[in-house]
Amino acid sequence: MTVGSAWEVLTVFLRLGLTSFGGPIAHLGYFRAEFVERRRWLDDASFTDLVALCQFLPGPSSSQVGLAIGLGRAGWRGALAAWAGFTAPSAVALVLFAMGVHRWSAWALSPVVHGLKVVAVAVVAQAVWGMARTLCPDRLRAGLAIAAALIAWRVPGSFGQFGALALGALAGRWAIAGLPASAAAYRTQRVSRTVGATLLLAVALGLVALPWWAAVSGAPAIAALAVMFRAGALTFGGGHVVLPWLQAGVVPPGWISNDLFMAGYGAAQAVPGPLFTFAAYLGALMPAPLGGAWGAFVLLIAIFVPGALLVVGALPYWDAMRRRQGVRRALAGVNAAVVGILLAALYDPVWTTSIRGLTDAAWALAAFGLLVRARWSPVWVVLVTAMGSALLTR
Repeated sequence: MTVGSAWEVLTVFLRLGLTSFGGPIAHLGYFRAEFVERRRWLDDASFTDLVALCQFLPGPSSSQVGLAIGLGRAGWRGALAAWAGFTAPSAVALVLFAMGVHRWSAWALSPVVHGLKVVAVAVVAQAVWGMARTLCPDRLRAGLAIAAALIAWRVPGSFGQFGALALGALAGRWAIAGLPASAAAYRTQRVSRTVGATLLLAVALGLVALPWWAAVSGAPAIAALAVMFRAGALTFGGGHVVLPWLQAGVVPPGWISNDLFMAGYGAAQAVPGPLFTFAAYLGALMPAPLGGAWGAFVLLIAIFVPGALLVVGALPYWDAMRRRQGVRRALAGVNAAVVGILLAALYDPVWTTSIRGLTDAAWALAAFGLLVRARWSPVWVVLVTAMGSALLTR
């Protein structure tokens, strides 16, 4: 990859952040067209390997790919510029929506906001459907997904999700076989193994230290940071899977009502860029000392930092990691468990708090059909469902 400037990286990723609708898979298509075909910042094999690494790791995969491209193009400043350009547009849009809901509290009870909650049902159902077809191709992994869903239902909150992931990793490591061999690795690196190990250790320390600090201090702001960091460090499978982690972290303590949570999640489908910017919406609605633009910024940083540290830290070790069959089998089991966790979230809280009757169920089913069968853009599905719900509720 040739050397460029951070400003160049920022301008390219800002344009992508303003126009990249459709979720992480669509984002990767935009990235390939821009950086492989048009600008030739890297070749197809290197891009494919970066995508494989970011699918292997937890965190926001498309943002991690973008950050790695920025790192290779312009060093650490390029990595920061890539993240800022791709993230800022959707984060700003969601903060403005949060401030509108906060200032005009009647919005939270409006038919349009209820429509956003209904469309969230369809979006999460689409994610479960698509991920199950890809990540549960055999009976063993389908069974793992069902078992993980039952664990997540039976043991609500983070403990159930941890248990489901642990089950998936153990079962995958010892029971899944026949995974395809790995391709050649991405070798354009600017990170030494020492730096990589330090960054990976920082993630592990954050997962331990932040919850401990929150428990000792009793400060809600530190607890919120711990929730975001944990979600960013443990979310396998893309942006939609962050939903159960965040819901379990911010709704039960009473920081944000479930109605506002689901409305914001629905609104997040209508903006470009990474779905993890939903954290900015939550931060803007958090009680003091968070809340507003400051809270949005803090929680946005907290949820993206672990994914960034993981991808940069893993780059020097990726070739060895991906060739270990045991690691790849465990990951396949974790991915199957992720489907189960998301399936559990589809029922509770998504369905139970959004669907009030047959009319809502019909709208959700119609939205699901538009997404899966008609292949409409999520933006149009959000607009049609929200406005349709509003008209029928009047």
